[in-house]
Amino acid sequence: MSVAKAAAAVGGGAIIGGKPKFRYLSAWFCPFAHRATLALEHHAERVDYEWVEALGWEQRKDEKNVTGTGQEWWYHWKADELRRSNPSALVPTLIPVDPLTGQSNESKSVYESIVTIDFVDQISGAEGDDRLVSEDPYESARSRVWADKVNRDCCSPYYGVLVRKEEEEQKEHFETLLAGLKEFSKELQKTPGPLFLGHGQLSNVDLTLLPWAVRFYVFEHYRGTNYVIPTNDPELEPYHEWLHHCLTLDSVQRTLPDKDQYLEHIGKYADSSARSKVANAVRRGVAAHELDDKKDDY
Repeated sequence: MSVAKAAAAVGGGAIIGGKPKFRYLSAWFCPFAHRATLALEHHAERVDYEWVEALGWEQRKDEKNVTGTGQEWWYHWKADELRRSNPSALVPTLIPVDPLTGQSNESKSVYESIVTIDFVDQISGAEGDDRLVSEDPYESARSRVWADKVNRDCCSPYYGVLVRKEEEEQKEHFETLLAGLKEFSKELQKTPGPLFLGHGQLSNVDLTLLPWAVRFYVFEHYRGTNYVIPTNDPELEPYHEWLHHCLTLDSVQRTLPDKDQYLEHIGKYADSSARSKVANAVRRGVAAHELDDKKDDY
């Protein structure tokens, strides 16, 4: 179902009597879910949601040494509601709530992190520069291309740096990430800046990359100073200006995870003991965005 059709379907019932409302199946540590959180908070005056922590970790014995670490591995638990409403059982997942009955409708759930950004934007009814997807057809198309590009080139390599065990592989993924950020920096210069779109308009491209950009500090902690995003590289100057501006936004600040808690969490990936679809995909040698529900299940 397209974003437009999904929005229309939900809107037929969820907007009656007030703002659209959703049960938001999420996980505090997940950058994919963070994308939807940012969209929801950007439109907080137009969309209501109830946060449901639907994904977590359990420590279990790695009896078959699947992770290759010889350690106990960490296993996702998933809420039944998440399993019912999303065929991949992944966050973020949005379930519309009927404002008259208070009942949720799992048959009209919306998922896939970049899709949820576009969906929340459309269902919000926002106009002009309040939109996350430009009303200009050209800019809308350009943004969708770049949302996909930064997902592949700037977000997926994050997991390669952490999950792959060989230093050569970790460095290769880091260099791929840096190249992606430099391409993003070039594209930022097509508008007055500092955001992807002009006129200070926050976009789906910004929200696609931001959850990873605010987590890059994990590299230095787990991989050392050679894995710090350079601050003195002229090619990355637009990127750093972009990030600095994003971090001044209230809708961003109130969504950031605690650094110490997140560092503890991501350690499961850094020592390669994490068992998740993303970690399993990277462990078998493909990019995070190429995960396969069957091959990478656990």
